[in-house]
Amino acid sequence: MSRIRILIVDDHEVVRLGLRILFEDDPELEVVAEAGDAQQALLEAERHRPQVAIVDINLPGRSGLEVCREIRQRYPETRVVMLTSFADDDFIVAALRAGASGYVLKQVGGGELVRAVQAAARGETALDPQTAARVVARLRDLESKAEADAFRRLSPREREVLVLVTTGQSNKAIGAELNLSEITVRNYISNMLEKLSLNNRVELAAYAMQHHLNQPGREQ
Repeated sequence: MSRIRILIVDDHEVVRLGLRILFEDDPELEVVAEAGDAQQALLEAERHRPQVAIVDINLPGRSGLEVCREIRQRYPETRVVMLTSFADDDFIVAALRAGASGYVLKQVGGGELVRAVQAAARGETALDPQTAARVVARLRDLESKAEADAFRRLSPREREVLVLVTTGQSNKAIGAELNLSEITVRNYISNMLEKLSLNNRVELAAYAMQHHLNQPGREQ
């Protein structure tokens, strides 16, 4: 069975050495390269195409999050595990959004880090259950706030049009009810699709009904 090829990215040489010793003590793992900064990390990722990159979140110059995002964009077959001292849910969320497969604290035991690498290589997310539960809750909270912010960006007139879209009326009929031209109604609908990141009129109507915006008195 082939070994898991690993790239270590950390600006502290002693940390890189310790990780190399840890990983090479496991017959399933192989360290193929090291890097002390973002530029070197990207060069080594291109040269060796590792299965897993262990990346410190706090690198000089460009951050580890930027390195993670770029590695995932350039080499999607390479999984990234962030290694950090920051036990902060916002950092974890940022790392996952950047494409990381895992987030491991430097304070953990060596065995846990090895298991995180193995999980990432299998395409799994390397987070302990408690952290995963907190992060899911945090992501839902952020999504709810983003959705609320998007709705607040709608103008009062756009909200009136949105309510009428749920009735199945044509643009012409909506325009007649609101004393607007058909083209103006079409423009309002296009603007709302963009603001709410929706694709078509059906999704717009579904969004309105899902949020009970089709009920009287809710358009404001």
